Formats: sequence, structure tokens, C-alpha cells
Amino acid sequence: MKGKVEASVSPASPIHHYHLKYKVIMPFGFVSKWNKRRRSKSLDHSDPWIYKRLEYWQLDDQTPSIKRHNHGSSVFTLKEMEEATCSFCDDNLVGKGGFGRVYRGILRSGETVAIKKMELPPNKVAEGEREFRVEVDMLSRLEHPNLVSLRGYCADGKHRFLVYEFMHKGNLQDQLNGVSEMKMDWSLRLKVALGAARGLAYLHSSSAVGIPIVHRDFKSTNILLNENFEAKISDFGLAKLMPEGQEMYATTKVLGTFGYFDPEYTSTGKLTLQSDVYAFGVVLLELLTGRRALDLTQGPTDQNLVIQVRHIFNDRKKLRKVIDPEMSRSSYTIESIAMYANLASRCVRTESSERPSMAECIKELQLISFTNAKGGMNLVTSSGNSSKTEFHLKYLKRA
Repeated sequence: MKGKVEASVSPASPIHHYHLKYKVIMPFGFVSKWNKRRRSKSLDHSDPWIYKRLEYWQLDDQTPSIKRHNHGSSVFTLKEMEEATCSFCDDNLVGKGGFGRVYRGILRSGETVAIKKMELPPNKVAEGEREFRVEVDMLSRLEHPNLVSLRGYCADGKHRFLVYEFMHKGNLQDQLNGVSEMKMDWSLRLKVALGAARGLAYLHSSSAVGIPIVHRDFKSTNILLNENFEAKISDFGLAKLMPEGQEMYATTKVLGTFGYFDPEYTSTGKLTLQSDVYAFGVVLLELLTGRRALDLTQGPTDQNLVIQVRHIFNDRKKLRKVIDPEMSRSSYTIESIAMYANLASRCVRTESSERPSMAECIKELQLISFTNAKGGMNLVTSSGNSSKTEFHLKYLKRA
């Protein structure tokens, strides 16, 4: 790859449950060697293995002082990881990709967890180490029902593991693309979209760590589902703390995954919260169509989902043709589909200033869900826009 542009590429083939991304990235200076860890749950910052602020690792830039939650995660040994996974036996393997493999494990406490094992070629180790540290640091700060929970980590010698809560339904892409036998109906898809929207809105609000966070790699494989199909956002290795008091961060390093790239970000290098909104719009289209964001098995004009469906957003007759045929016709109303397509179309607009905020997305998805559940309820006018009725406003306040 030439120049200073960096990108993350996800394999076209699906994997079971947990999807790990492969990154094409320019090499950079190797990070300093980590000190020997000791087992502890203390927040004593004299211990080199206790979570450090992003500034400590001297990552992309200096970030301002931020608030930290008073909770931490366990530090595990290699022996504990081997015990939990039966020495990483194939029967416990639930996913693999460029970063390494993910195993189902059982901790000594009896809890079932997902254990991500870092396995990278020599030229990717430095970047993997960096993302490992960002992930540990970021998830130690964040706590929300729609973000995956980090149970702990292992940095024993050269071995690196991340230990998460186990998500029984795997990732959203696998649910949509045939790995799962269960087909998601429309109400379930709206539930997933709303959960993911709430997770992103939390990151974008200053309530998380004092300043907004851009996920930068939001996609269907990073949306994990529990047994109740509650959506939780995962993989924070590329997350970026926005500069204090600013709405944009300029960089020459464009990071993310093809198919979800914000066009404005890739062309100007200007990262904003709206970059996540664009990726969210792509996921909305995946939920609607059942198709992948980028499908290299298709012809040149049909590989990119946004380009493929953008021209039909305002045509209800054509819109029917892109609805996922796996969805039960009785599970959705055309009114709710039209409202949903309108929201998705605004999320993936080329100009970031024309996209809605995640808070606005939440309100619209609440209304769409209610409209679908009530069979329309005459909440949509002939022009396809939501009416400004008193009932509408009362519902949004209650939701």
C-alpha cells in the first residue's frame, strides 16, 4: 500500500459467532516493551499492568484529562487461559480471523466467556499490541448495556488475550447471512438496530468519559447478540477520543473497514462523530436487505451495498424488491419499511452535515418500531414523512 493511508479489510467469508478483522496497515515504531505483570485487581497505578490512560501509551496524540470509572477487570495468567479453553481445543473455537482466534472458555468461577487470542505475523505485532492496549484501556472506562463487557485480559510474556462476556447468538452478520438457522423477523431487527444506536449514542455523548468517542470500526461483525438478541458493540481497538472542545479530528491515517468508510473521512482525513453515523447507516441497510456491506462475489456494480440501493430509497415499489426475502411478510408494514429506509438514506449521505445524530436515530427507530407494532396507526403521511401529532410526541417522550 502506498502513501500514509491505512485501512482495515474484513474477509469476505463469514465465520462462526465472532468475527476478527484483518488490517492492511503501514508499519510504525514498535511500542516499548511491557513490564512483567503481576496478578492484581488493584487500581494502584505503580503496577505497570493496571489500566493506563491513553496518554500513557503515547498513541496518536495527547488527549486531555478524562474521567475514569471506578471498576476494573481481572488479570489472568496463561495457565488460566489454557484451563478455560481445554488448551485451546478445536471444540471450543468459535471464530478466527486476521487478529487471531476466539474460543469459548469457562473460568474458574464457572462463568462462560469468549477469549480472544492474539496471533499475528511479525509485521503486524506492533499494531496488534497497540490495539490490544487501546481495547483494554477503553473498555475499562466504559459501562453501558449495549457495549460488550470486558471480563479481563492476559499479558503473560509474549501472550495476549482479551476475555469478554460470552454472547450466545454471535455477531449480527452471521445471523443475517445464513450461519444461524433462526431467521430474524423485522421487529427483532429493529430491536438490534435500536440497541446498537443506543451504544453508539453513549460513546458520542460526553457522559461516557467526559469527551466524545468515535468507534471508527462500527460494522455488523462488531455487533454481538446475547440470548435475548440484545445488541452490544464490540472491538474498540480503533476507537478515538475526540479532542476536547472540537467536533473534528484531522489525520492522515484512515482506519476502518471497507464498505463502512465515511466518504468524507476517506477523502479529507477529517474524522467526526458522523463517521460512525455513516457506518450505522450501512448496518441499517444490512438489516433491511440481508446483504453484506461489501460483497466481492458480486459484479463490480453490485459489490457495495450503499451504491447498490441508494437510488431506490424513495421508490416504494423498488424498495419492496430489496427487502430481505428471509423476513416473514407478516412481520413488517410497508410504512415502517419506508420510514426506516428514509432514516438509512440520511445516515449514508455523502455530506456529513446532512446526517442525523445518533440521538435522533434513536428517536426515529423508536417511532418506526411503534409504527410497525401498531400496523401503521396512520402515523405516516402520503409523502412518507412522520406526522407531528401530539400522539407522536407523547410516544417519543414515553419511549
